[in-house]
Amino acid sequence: MIRLAIAAEGETEVRFVADVLASHLLQFGVAPTPFDLAGQITAAKLGREMANLYWNFDSVTSLVDFYGFRGKGTDTVDQLEQKVFNEVDAKISRSWNQSRVFPYVQMHEFEGLLFTDVRAFAAVPSASPETIQTLGSIHSGFATPEDINDSSETAPSKRIEKLLPRYDKVVHGPDLIADIGLDAIREQCPRFNGWLSRLESLAQDSA
Repeated sequence: MIRLAIAAEGETEVRFVADVLASHLLQFGVAPTPFDLAGQITAAKLGREMANLYWNFDSVTSLVDFYGFRGKGTDTVDQLEQKVFNEVDAKISRSWNQSRVFPYVQMHEFEGLLFTDVRAFAAVPSASPETIQTLGSIHSGFATPEDINDSSETAPSKRIEKLLPRYDKVVHGPDLIADIGLDAIREQCPRFNGWLSRLESLAQDSA
């Protein structure tokens, strides 16, 4: 069994790992443990946490949002992941197995995954057919749920909160992911699918 540490942005991601991702990955011989970073994500903070986890786990990854990533400037999501990896390397500061650590930054935001199937939002208090239709229109305006943009007004979570004021990201987010199902999300969210595929292969790669 591969012991996998996941440095998670906050409570929503921790619940997702514990309640949804863990049971899926156990089928592939991977046991994930989430660690709550409590927001305010920077490359230095994430790199420091992942470097510390490296010594106690077989593999280490992360689950943080591109939206809200502090100090990203004009960096792309791939450049941010490389910066975090470089921070890990600097913190460990000795020879180490670099294949065991791979930062992951969700594009643009964890809540974007929920747009895979907006019908799931019917479970949120105060949702209406009109609300679901509006959420569906947002989805259809982008190539994938991961492309829903990340300004302070149009980030996925901001769009959801505006339409569903009783939406609670910690309570509803992981539950909606479970209702939608990982298979459906993977079909529409290529970046997330690539990350999950790598997690599934960890045990096989170490054999």
